Amino acid sequence: MKKRFIPLYIIYLAVIGFAANSYALIARKPETLFVIIPAFLFVNTAAGIVHLKSSKKRLKVCFHGALLLSIFELSVIASAVYHIVLAFYTVPHDWTTLLWSALVCIGFETFLFWNGIICVYATSAQLGIKQRVIGLLCGMIPIANLIALRMIVKTVFHEVRFEADKEALNKKRAHDRICATKYPLVMIHGVFFRDSKYFNYWGRVPAELEANGTVIHYGNHQSAASVADSAAELAERIKAIVDESGCEKVNLIAHSKGGLDCRYALAHMDIAPYVASLTTINTPHRGCLFADYLLTKISPELKTKVATMYNSALRKFGDESPDFLAAVGDLTASACAELGCVTPPEEIFTQSIGSKLNCAAGGKFPLNFSYHLVKYFDGANDGLVSEDSFAWGENYRLITVKGKRGISHGDMIDLNRENIDGFDVREFYVELVSELKNRGL
Repeated sequence: MKKRFIPLYIIYLAVIGFAANSYALIARKPETLFVIIPAFLFVNTAAGIVHLKSSKKRLKVCFHGALLLSIFELSVIASAVYHIVLAFYTVPHDWTTLLWSALVCIGFETFLFWNGIICVYATSAQLGIKQRVIGLLCGMIPIANLIALRMIVKTVFHEVRFEADKEALNKKRAHDRICATKYPLVMIHGVFFRDSKYFNYWGRVPAELEANGTVIHYGNHQSAASVADSAAELAERIKAIVDESGCEKVNLIAHSKGGLDCRYALAHMDIAPYVASLTTINTPHRGCLFADYLLTKISPELKTKVATMYNSALRKFGDESPDFLAAVGDLTASACAELGCVTPPEEIFTQSIGSKLNCAAGGKFPLNFSYHLVKYFDGANDGLVSEDSFAWGENYRLITVKGKRGISHGDMIDLNRENIDGFDVREFYVELVSELKNRGL
């Protein structure tokens, strides 16, 4: 909380504390309700919303909720102390005053709490399922509920501060258009995903790039196909983008299998004249040994059954002719070895980026499970692809953070929309694209 807001916070806290413990005053002077109720409602409707400098309503409501919960934490402790003291003066001769005071206090505090928790649960993007469940389970357990609430408030305040600072940064540098590359971007997804207007594969990254001047297109290819078939689709898509926009060339940013698809397209689909650069993100350039193992050890009957199930599901999401086994087969080390000797033309700038988890617990399901399998066969990895498989092109960078967490395969495309300590995925892509711009691309 910024220092200039602390005096106002104290005023809000005093209003809530006074209102919650005002029964004795109301009993003597009922007309004070005409002051207490409006003041209490003002804090419950305006605190936070009118103070946060952000154009995002979601963020304002989120801050409002966290502020109310923070006030609730302190006011409920103060109220408990007040009623303990009150009990010494009223018990045993005046139970009625103590009882009514407690009921009024509970009413005010309950209203405050539910107002705050609903605002936070409805708008926070960083409160995970785990924190939400803990908050619900601990709600009726004294002391534990305050500890859980402190965890929630801390997470939400951090989210609001982070997002507000990011919004201010983009506003400050908007005129510079640091990501306005000469050629537009084509962002290319990996296997088993599709580009969708309802759920962007790249999370919050595209909006961040566009806010800084980038023009973005998407691969729009099927989610499960062989590298060769995906490359053919991407080649047609790239040529269409160039023809329709007159941009001459494009910069390709491809994640996971998408990087293999792009390499194949450059080598065999005559699109090199239309490509200025290719950046691969967590692409298994040398394949995955654990994929070789699974495909050789699993019985043909089981492989067919699994493939049929996946293909059926993928058709429902828009794939015309999904081929699960072909897609997985091209991710094996043996298949990638055949592509390894193919190099793009020298005029195309190429680079690769990889990441790694520091331990299995650092990844979300199912990457925390597959991490162990990949580590057994391939070593350090991001939950799917080994560190040894990432490097390709002129430049290579490995991304991780200190501590137990690390950065997973999904974190590199903002799959979980999570603000990770030590790694701002949106700013990472802003810097990546601004470097392309500085290269004249």
